Amino acid sequence: MSQEKIKNISPLGFPWKTQDPFLFCAYHLDKYPEGDENMGPVESLAGRNLGQDFDPSKEWRMYHGTTVPGFPQHPHRGFETVTIAKEGRIDHSDSLGAAGRFGDGDVQWMTAGKGVLHAEMFPLLHREKGNPLELFQIWLNLPRDKKMVEPYFRMLWHEEIPVYSFENEEGKTTSVDIVAGSLRDVKPLDPTPDSWAADPANEVAIWTMELEPGASFVVPEASAGLGRTLYFYRGDQLKLEDADFPVNHYAEVVSDQEIRLDNTGSEKAFVLLLQGRPINEPVAQHGPFVMNTSMEIQEAFAEFRRTQFGGWPWEKDDQVHGRDRGRFALHADGTEELKS
Repeated sequence: MSQEKIKNISPLGFPWKTQDPFLFCAYHLDKYPEGDENMGPVESLAGRNLGQDFDPSKEWRMYHGTTVPGFPQHPHRGFETVTIAKEGRIDHSDSLGAAGRFGDGDVQWMTAGKGVLHAEMFPLLHREKGNPLELFQIWLNLPRDKKMVEPYFRMLWHEEIPVYSFENEEGKTTSVDIVAGSLRDVKPLDPTPDSWAADPANEVAIWTMELEPGASFVVPEASAGLGRTLYFYRGDQLKLEDADFPVNHYAEVVSDQEIRLDNTGSEKAFVLLLQGRPINEPVAQHGPFVMNTSMEIQEAFAEFRRTQFGGWPWEKDDQVHGRDRGRFALHADGTEELKS
């Protein structure tokens, strides 16, 4: 039975391989120490390749940051980022003058469209304890007719993200956070208006699943021909139908048949599901730009050199907000959302 439903099971790399309409998924798990007065790490940065610190052997990384970990201002065009902040805080700033701080289950859905500069920094707010960070950044492609739309972002606050909970016959629970895509009778929040996910016919689903030891869950069938991938990123033992599904592996499965997950281990199992109808258009990607042709990529670089996509209105390339600020979102039109 598993051979009919499972196309392949393969080890995870970095970033994670995805199927059309997704471009890739980057998973970050960093056990940051206490923060210093600048919201950087108190520990020494000696020996790190600052500005390019991606060393997988370390417990935490600075990435492109030199004082605060994260990704100082950089451009995007032609696709979307869906950033799921499971733990820790992320500070957003962009070339439209928008800003925000989110984390602990919040999701930022950003349509880069015709071009935007943004920074994603990881301020280490706690000075008396560690600052662990866990996040997914998923790149979702835009079709040709949406690649040059106006940039836009929407916050999906964790208090409002729908959760589907299922208890099996042994009383063990599976909990599913529904970022996109309905699950049985549970509907998601709206994505950004120009997203491929905004049309229900595209059956885009982004779910994060948590299975207790002994829990089981059946992913329901969808339409045929969708890309559907399961990522087992934390835990010890899972079964996918009758096949062993090792941790730090992904499985590409058929979309028009239900498929069963069983947590046969002694730890909780954590799984990400990505699903969607393929856009089925040519993809030309170079660094932060994703278009349909190499000529469009050259045009994107030329325009960025000429206009800087509106320029950078912030004091620093690695802009972070005040240590005492709570979660918030300041949008380009001046509207502000405040959370605790």
